[in-house]
Amino acid sequence: MGEPPAKTTKGQPADPSQSSGSTIADPAGHRTGGSLRHRLITRIRTPRSPRLWFEVLLIGVSYWLYSQIRNAVPQERTVALAHASDVWDFERSIGLGVEHAINHGVNSVTWLIVVMNYFYSTLHFIVTISVLAWLYLNHPGRYGPARTVVFMTTWLALLGFWLFPLAPPRLLRGGGFIDTVREHHTWGSVDQGKLSKVSNQFAAMPSLHIGWSLWCGITVATLAAPLFVRILAGLYPALTLLVIISTGNHFWLDAVGGAFVLGVAYTLAYLVYGRWVYRMPRYPQPAPG
Repeated sequence: MGEPPAKTTKGQPADPSQSSGSTIADPAGHRTGGSLRHRLITRIRTPRSPRLWFEVLLIGVSYWLYSQIRNAVPQERTVALAHASDVWDFERSIGLGVEHAINHGVNSVTWLIVVMNYFYSTLHFIVTISVLAWLYLNHPGRYGPARTVVFMTTWLALLGFWLFPLAPPRLLRGGGFIDTVREHHTWGSVDQGKLSKVSNQFAAMPSLHIGWSLWCGITVATLAAPLFVRILAGLYPALTLLVIISTGNHFWLDAVGGAFVLGVAYTLAYLVYGRWVYRMPRYPQPAPG
């Protein structure tokens, strides 16, 4: 059952093809004309079924490009250490230089810091990929827009790495921070062995651990049904923040940077899709004729 067709003044159904100003509505509810620009906007804002082979290829190629570009960022050790010193001085000047106390306090509990070391090295990727897979299977209409937010966050972060090389607290000279991976000989150190030659240690601002974990938390908390799942989703970025500080890998200002680039990415996605990405239809709609 639908709405009755529109009537002309003579009582006959209106023929859209006879209208001089015919319009169509895009998925966001905006009425658009028949110009190329409007048809393009409508096409972009119409959810389509994601294709598994394309998504796997896209993620693989994008991660490879991300790694290449991230590691090609100039490793300006002197500049990065100077920036780290400036950040640390600023945080202490406003009474929020909490990283040192947290780093030493958590490190004193061996089992806890070892768990955090592995958390830092693995869950960053595992949880993000898992949420993408969950979206792909359960919210295919929202998958593309939400995935785009992750990609834009990552590319914006690369720009930050280039413009503001920043050493992590564990490398700060005279800072007294503990490199917890070195201290406890856990897997995942990027400044030991072969990894030290392929990873840029001065790409700390903004923190993608925070950007990605916030995206995961917002996505699951917004779309999941069970309350306990939404609670866990909300706790995940908070726990990630504790981990990146406890392990000496980031200042809390890096986390602010990660949240900022995620916010910019969500804003750009809103402008592209015409609505909050999680307000897109859950299931794809057929393309307009």
